[in-house]
Amino acid sequence: MRVTGRRDFLKMIACSAAGVAGGPFLANAARSRKQGKRPNILLLIAEDMCADLSCYGVPAVHTPVLDGLAGDGIRYSHAFVTGPVCSASRSAIMTGMYQTSIGAHNHRTRGGKKDLPHPVKPYTKYLKDAGYYTVIKGKTDCNFNWDQKESVSSTKDWSGRAEGQPFFCQMSFSVTHRTFVRDPERPINPADVDLPPVYPEHPLIRRDWTDYLESVQVMDRRVGEVLKQLDDEGVADDTVIIFIGDHGRCMPRGKQFCYDGGLHVPLIVRWPGTVKGGQVRDELISGIDISATILACAGVKVPDYMEGRPFLPQDKTNRKYVFSARDRCDGTIDRIRSVRSHDYKYLRNFYPERPYTQLNAYKEKQYPPLQVLKVLYKQGKLTPGQAHFMKPTRPKEELYDLRKDPYELKNLAGEPKSRKVLKEFRSQLDNWIKTTGDKGQTPEDPLYANDEYQKMVEIHKAAMKKLGFAPDYTPEEHLAWWEKEFAAKAAKQKGSSGHGHGHAH
Repeated sequence: MRVTGRRDFLKMIACSAAGVAGGPFLANAARSRKQGKRPNILLLIAEDMCADLSCYGVPAVHTPVLDGLAGDGIRYSHAFVTGPVCSASRSAIMTGMYQTSIGAHNHRTRGGKKDLPHPVKPYTKYLKDAGYYTVIKGKTDCNFNWDQKESVSSTKDWSGRAEGQPFFCQMSFSVTHRTFVRDPERPINPADVDLPPVYPEHPLIRRDWTDYLESVQVMDRRVGEVLKQLDDEGVADDTVIIFIGDHGRCMPRGKQFCYDGGLHVPLIVRWPGTVKGGQVRDELISGIDISATILACAGVKVPDYMEGRPFLPQDKTNRKYVFSARDRCDGTIDRIRSVRSHDYKYLRNFYPERPYTQLNAYKEKQYPPLQVLKVLYKQGKLTPGQAHFMKPTRPKEELYDLRKDPYELKNLAGEPKSRKVLKEFRSQLDNWIKTTGDKGQTPEDPLYANDEYQKMVEIHKAAMKKLGFAPDYTPEEHLAWWEKEFAAKAAKQKGSSGHGHGHAH
């Protein structure tokens, strides 16, 4: 959901006041009265962002709404999604199953979407059957076929529910997705931003990272509009609020990759009267735990087949490891699996002969830092940790000691002293692949995969031609184009605001 202002949100909420009668709500009404009043549940999903909020210790960004939400509830420090791209991660969140278990692992499977295997259903189906008025507003992007009418009451708002009927609503905020939106109300000075060491110091990268953080600030205010509406309706104290990112940030080494930059997400929960405020918890949470937790909060039995585990009202996760997977993204064929504990991260690359930066039309067009990395790599100006991501091949295995190396820059997989840990994580991944039935083990039809790749190549050629590039354009030319774009954007911003503080390139 992309709310453009408080007026738009109020209009959305007020567009219908009709009551809903009949159906599973009435069938479950007597049981609901015996169980007591069930909470409303609001799931807020921010697109493409890591835990880059001030309450998570990011110094330059200003996020008072989500900071306040964390102050009233629980902030989880170790939440990770099961896939570093939207359709894979959202498919897992929606079903409580790894996307690799249900055949939803390839991002943008256009003609190849399949039905969910029996007995898997979207968790909204269980909520609706239990009497909840279920709303999904905005992006779903699930990589499987499903009949939304069976599990979704409305794609607008919760105003159509019957009197006394609890609602569940999932809202998505797209402002943190590229292209980023600058924040005219509270610009950030690029000099105040802390760049992760996976990126070289460069003015374009610093400005791009600043734009990302400013879009986070804009998103924070839009969340505030939703929370204000709950207050205005008098239902805030009756509503469980869960805020999470669908996967990591739109940056090189982030989205579409199994480093923490692609998998680590914010997770904040507020539940008035049930959850004590001001908590910070460090248990390992997986994206598949969201659906199980929502069902548990609603008093709905979590299906036995679900791979997710509820972390509320009682914590039943007890995870020592979290597992994640990356497969084909658009037309870019790849397969990566990762296992993470609190202390270590293990990655297995099933295409070590390919570069991390093999062609992806989306990233080639939308990621200015990628062009900086390409140019500086050619010039030999990257650190060894930064250059790792730009090499023409990659290791079969990667192992990182997150206690000493939180940015995953020094691969320990080949070091003798790491053999014991490496053996442990290899075994954990092998067991996970086997027990969950990882469908990525079976390659896609080569003709279909190649067709997807060719489509992507043509899309890329057309997009770059439209921007004025010749077919043999160089990273240097592309970087120069981005620098002009950023300069023009800065000039426009300065002209409209009367000053350039925080926006100068």
